[in-house]
Amino acid sequence: MRDPLDLQDGVLAMMSARTGHFPLESGHHGELWLELDALFWTPAALEPFAHRLAELIRPHEPDVVCGPLVGGAFLAQLVAARLGVRFCHTERTSTGDGLYAATYRLPDALTARLAGLRVAVVDDVVNAGSAVRATLAALGQADARPVALGALLALGSTPAAVAASAGLPLESVATRDNEIWEPEHCPRCANGEALQTP
Repeated sequence: MRDPLDLQDGVLAMMSARTGHFPLESGHHGELWLELDALFWTPAALEPFAHRLAELIRPHEPDVVCGPLVGGAFLAQLVAARLGVRFCHTERTSTGDGLYAATYRLPDALTARLAGLRVAVVDDVVNAGSAVRATLAALGQADARPVALGALLALGSTPAAVAASAGLPLESVATRDNEIWEPEHCPRCANGEALQTP
């Protein structure tokens, strides 16, 4: 097995990580920005990490791997192919103000097929967890049975809390300490630091 720091560095290098003061999809403010679209620029470089994630998820015996579009779905498809199981995705349908305001939905053609199936939810990066929370909600409405939450990179302590609150194990290829804040408690805002447009 590779050194965890090597895995972390390898994953972060593919996403052009930078620090600053950024607004996140969840509504939080964060100190780390990752260019998630860059993760898929060189599929051959991503493949070993996707295969590692698949092997972490394999013991949970999913029937389906589901990921939120865009990056989570691309990764989930690679993991599903490696495991030889089905794949589905969720798509963001709305965003709003406040924390966790984004909603995601399953394609209509797949919703009925998921009832009773064991599903591993996979995302490229889990930080505040807004996309995976919304994906889990959509799977619940479809009567699917989530069995694991997986990510290439789990940032900070929130991913473990999201998994625990859903009663799921968290499987990640790499982890990194990270701080996120509710806007009204953001120390960077309190210091007068403007939000950066990613």
